[in-house]
Amino acid sequence: MQLSLNLRSVQGGHEHFEKRYEPSLFEGVGGDLFRVVTPVTLSFDIDQQGTGRYRVKGHLGGDLEVMCSRCLEPFTLPVAAEFDLGYVPRTENVGEGEREVEEDDLATAFYSDDQIDLEQLIVEQFQLAMPMKPLCSDDCKGLCPQCGTNLNMDTCGCSQQWTDPRLAALKELAEKSKN
Repeated sequence: MQLSLNLRSVQGGHEHFEKRYEPSLFEGVGGDLFRVVTPVTLSFDIDQQGTGRYRVKGHLGGDLEVMCSRCLEPFTLPVAAEFDLGYVPRTENVGEGEREVEEDDLATAFYSDDQIDLEQLIVEQFQLAMPMKPLCSDDCKGLCPQCGTNLNMDTCGCSQQWTDPRLAALKELAEKSKN
């Protein structure tokens, strides 16, 4: 699959772009991190800013299926992301010598053959919108560390008190000194 925007179609230096993509177009793009489960809406304005330079500013929306970090159950995460990117030709990315990374460099992307890769833009925005530790709910109880039971759905008889076996001798000495 190749979703792209032909830059030759940008008329008069400005264009508004609005598109809806079915989730089937994104099968496998999220790897183990996420799966796109609802249509993705992409809306942006593109402005030419000099020879070969473009500014793309817009909004992306869709729902992702992700795994909860605590209970390992899949859940739906709605994503609504704003983006503001500068696009320059890949030929400008020559990597000459060392230089300090500046703020503008973090919002710069590259295109080649007069095509902006929209799939890359969409997947990157989904990755940036992902929380570090996705949770199905703020009060998710997670899994029992001893038997693996999902504590949101069931209870188990495991002791929630954990003692480090390496400190057993020290605990024994402490109990003897109390007596």
